[in-house]
Amino acid sequence: MPRYAAFLRGVMPTNCKMPALKAAFEAAGFTDVKTVLGSGNVVFDARSSSEQLLQQKAEAAMQDRLGKAFMTIVRSIEQLRKVLATDPYKPFNVSPKAKRIVTFLRGRPTAKIKLPVELDGARILALKDGEIFSAYLPNPKGPVFMTLIDKTFGKDVTTRTWDTVAKVAR
Repeated sequence: MPRYAAFLRGVMPTNCKMPALKAAFEAAGFTDVKTVLGSGNVVFDARSSSEQLLQQKAEAAMQDRLGKAFMTIVRSIEQLRKVLATDPYKPFNVSPKAKRIVTFLRGRPTAKIKLPVELDGARILALKDGEIFSAYLPNPKGPVFMTLIDKTFGKDVTTRTWDTVAKVAR
């Protein structure tokens, strides 16, 4: 049975308990469900299906079990491993101090976007399939890269560090 990862937007330990989230995914009919970290990352097995259908099932189960549905983006573990293996940051001169960020798109961008795009030290470097690859140097003002991502791609996205994506894909 294929293994998938669900990335939920807006989940943090203070607004969603991971055992309840796991139970919601199990109620959706998914098996071998595990949460990764406390930020809305769920891995599970499911019969082969479209990512869109899996997203809908997960959101409906969260609404039913938690009283709230977090916007969900699903990718196959196989797809995540391929992304990690290609290292999309390699062609760019990214500082070793920079945070490497992967933003998952729920749909395809409607507008043509010329990359790279930069704002206050945050750079959107590449868009491949349904993922955006960015880097930024930590800033005392907070993560300015989210302003750049939201401005460029809208809010039907969710973002993880490169290291988190690697943990989820294991």
